[in-house]
Amino acid sequence: MIITKYSMSALVLLAVSATAGSSQNVQDVLPSKEDVGTVFQSDHFSPYAGRSFPTQVLWGDTHLHTMVSVDAGTMTRMTQEQAFRFARGEEVTTTHGLRAKLDRPLDFLVVADHSEMYGLMPQLLSGDPSILSTDIGRRWYDALTSGDETVVFNTAMEIVASLSGDVAPIDSPKAIKSAWHDYTELAERFNDPGRFTALIGYEWTSEGGDNIHRNVIFRDNASYANQVVPFSQFDSKNPEDLWRHLADFEKRTGGDVLAIPHNGNLSNGRLFSDKNFDGTPLTAELAALRAEFEPVIETTQIKGDSEAHPFLSPDDEFADFDTWDASNLNGTEAKTQDMLEFEYSREAFKIGLRLEKELGVNPFKVGQIGSTDAHTGMAAVGEDNFFGKHSGVEPEPNRWQHLVIEAPDPEFSIYGWQQASGGYAGVWATENTREAIFDAFERREVYATTGSRMMVRLFGGWDFSEADALSRLPADIGYAKGVPMGGDLKSAPDGKAPTFLFAALKDPYSGNLDRIQIIKGWLNEDGTTSEKVYDVAWSGDRAKGADGKVPSVGNTVDVANATWTNTIGAPELIGVWTDPEFDPALKAVYYARVIEIPTPRWTAYEAYRFQVEMSDEVPMTTTERAYTSPIWYTPG
Repeated sequence: MIITKYSMSALVLLAVSATAGSSQNVQDVLPSKEDVGTVFQSDHFSPYAGRSFPTQVLWGDTHLHTMVSVDAGTMTRMTQEQAFRFARGEEVTTTHGLRAKLDRPLDFLVVADHSEMYGLMPQLLSGDPSILSTDIGRRWYDALTSGDETVVFNTAMEIVASLSGDVAPIDSPKAIKSAWHDYTELAERFNDPGRFTALIGYEWTSEGGDNIHRNVIFRDNASYANQVVPFSQFDSKNPEDLWRHLADFEKRTGGDVLAIPHNGNLSNGRLFSDKNFDGTPLTAELAALRAEFEPVIETTQIKGDSEAHPFLSPDDEFADFDTWDASNLNGTEAKTQDMLEFEYSREAFKIGLRLEKELGVNPFKVGQIGSTDAHTGMAAVGEDNFFGKHSGVEPEPNRWQHLVIEAPDPEFSIYGWQQASGGYAGVWATENTREAIFDAFERREVYATTGSRMMVRLFGGWDFSEADALSRLPADIGYAKGVPMGGDLKSAPDGKAPTFLFAALKDPYSGNLDRIQIIKGWLNEDGTTSEKVYDVAWSGDRAKGADGKVPSVGNTVDVANATWTNTIGAPELIGVWTDPEFDPALKAVYYARVIEIPTPRWTAYEAYRFQVEMSDEVPMTTTERAYTSPIWYTPG
């Protein structure tokens, strides 16, 4: 294990080459020609010539809503064009008149507005004749433009509730097609290959309050996407029908499309179920269809974190993070402990190993990303720049106690302070284009963060050595000797265990790094599953305790002034780790989790800016983190 601190010059080298390094003179830490002869004996003078693997992380959001979404449109007035402008770094004025801008532009964005009655709200509020010609359209328009706040609010709630029905209250295929084509044309206009990518997509939702929704993303341009209109729950509430629809689209058009399931923590045990939608046992056919179209899952977002749960992982001190576990999405059904197993990514990875043995296919062989699910038109989730779930909770003195989700049972209602300021998708891509980003999703070379933009690498192989972690170009070695996150290891060579090369570089705007962990899950011979969390690199001179755990890194947060010092932690960590308990006969899955030192939570910034005192239950610090896509091991 190699743990070092580095100078600014080394950090520059790391940022350029996606590596980690040392505070010594660069020449002093470079491996000798004999150590990495294949690099120095190349026929290229430049070590970068001829490289074809991904060398840059692109940051984006695959889950953003604007006023085109019926639910968001009852509150926000942010348009799809404003969403694209904001994501690429421009300043906008929010629904309630605040000036807003990202600290750094994003590299890509999917405006994933809801497919149900797509585009209704802008058409309704503008008095579109095709909408007002319907009785309910006219009634809604008159109510929303009445100026009576109570009438407006009640009508907005009625419109949102109508999305859970079996039939669209306003069934206007022409209006939906028009709104969809307006959007795809806009995405074409904002798509700027090499600088900013506007991926075309939408959100499909399902029945009731169980959050098994998906975001559908197209690889290709508008000429492909315009051959369909968004598939909605009024077409079917069954995700299996969505997959069939996507398969038909690809067959008819020759295009590529995928779906990304939302965070599972509010699905009440349904997102990663080992059953079909109708409750019958999962079939190999449907498992394969899911695996084909869902290569990635959304692990973290504003509605909480879905990586792990303390009940499922009691020995993991970092498992209880932004936990929303009281009920389903709309608070209509209480959560029970037996549901939790089928809601969290870590459990899904292990269940997938079991299903692969039973069915011959792993439906949960998925990468991990973060995204926002913001209904504000703004992908703004920095702790110091958080604009909330919807425009009803934009920054103001008392939003910490405002209702975000009102449930029939007040016990299940969600208040402002419970919102998680996250997350983003980190994508290892060869270039900033639709095709390169989509392809990275398909091969699962992606990772999730809770909002921080730390750089993370993970490679798995059989022959990584400590010397490999000294290279200033670990990706060269990583791809040459192993597979990246999202990849597979098969048939362990005799006497060998998997080795992993990992590296992380801090977000320059965020906290130093506390530690890197590798989480292993495996399938036992009797069909049960197990897991273990390994601390594999950490900052400072801490030593593992008798329990095998690394002590806390400490806390420098000054809550009263919403600031911290990076006097603890490390700017980067790199190392090589070998599984000490490897059994070549057992299926296994590995992923990395990177933890930052404590920093102020968005609530601390809010309390400081508005000089308000929040109740004791409100957390004021956070530990931002990243979750890589896994690497799977399959016996020969």
